[in-house]
Amino acid sequence: MPSLKDLKNRIGSVKNTRKITKAMQMVAAAKLRRAQEAAEAARPYADRMNAVIAGLAASVGGSDGAPRLLAGTGADKVHLLVVMTSERGLCGGFNTTIVRLARAKANELLAAGKTVKILTVGKKGREQLRRDLGDYFVGHVDMAEVKRVGYANAQEVAREIFNRYDAGEFDVATIFFNRFQSVISQIPTAQQIIPAQPVKVGAGEAAGASMLYDYEPSEEAILADLLPRGVATQIFTALLENGASEQGARMSAMDNATRNAGDMINKLTIKYNRSRQAAITKELIEIISGAEAL
Repeated sequence: MPSLKDLKNRIGSVKNTRKITKAMQMVAAAKLRRAQEAAEAARPYADRMNAVIAGLAASVGGSDGAPRLLAGTGADKVHLLVVMTSERGLCGGFNTTIVRLARAKANELLAAGKTVKILTVGKKGREQLRRDLGDYFVGHVDMAEVKRVGYANAQEVAREIFNRYDAGEFDVATIFFNRFQSVISQIPTAQQIIPAQPVKVGAGEAAGASMLYDYEPSEEAILADLLPRGVATQIFTALLENGASEQGARMSAMDNATRNAGDMINKLTIKYNRSRQAAITKELIEIISGAEAL
């Protein structure tokens, strides 16, 4: 049984831990509001960009002049998995859910006889995937020094992907991230970015677009310039969604940790009081027994 001093030290230690988790919860709550606003503001722009690319892609169809980012390489043998996680921990299951989805996809592709390559963004996902998929790593984008995610960071990731695609290192690229829904709910998402898969446009809508718009230069030339921007926009949106999801998950995790620390303090305090009362009772019994013996 621990001594009174040990119990007192442990209570003090848990109280200090509770102060830290409470402070981290408040910091995450402050960052969450800004990150959530950024993620929600980016969604309409990304949807509109996707709609414009979809309209152009419907006009181009399967023509020989279609850009390579849209038409693809004509094969799907080599897959590049871009796993986006956080640089820091203490955010509950945020990183684990992304890694679990990416691992399941990688195992599925390997079982189908495909070649898998993994590009990581954020060291936490890299640490978890290294255990069983480390042999498939081909690169890493370090964002440890990034204080606030910007479009330039998305362009850096996109540039890394484009360079590998132009070098013929893969046929299909898929990004993995958490889509923010609420503080307690983040949806792990896998989104193919190369070849581009814009939202489907119906035949009527495509015909209407052809009648309403006359493109100069050609649709193929516009797509060739627009598709890289579209991929960078998708990556930027994913980074913003990840940022909001990370802060939401950290806020929830630190709130639970603070509550658990409070419960532990209560239990330890009760145990301390009982041990203290038992020690006092024992001393009284010894004093009374000694007095009676005299």
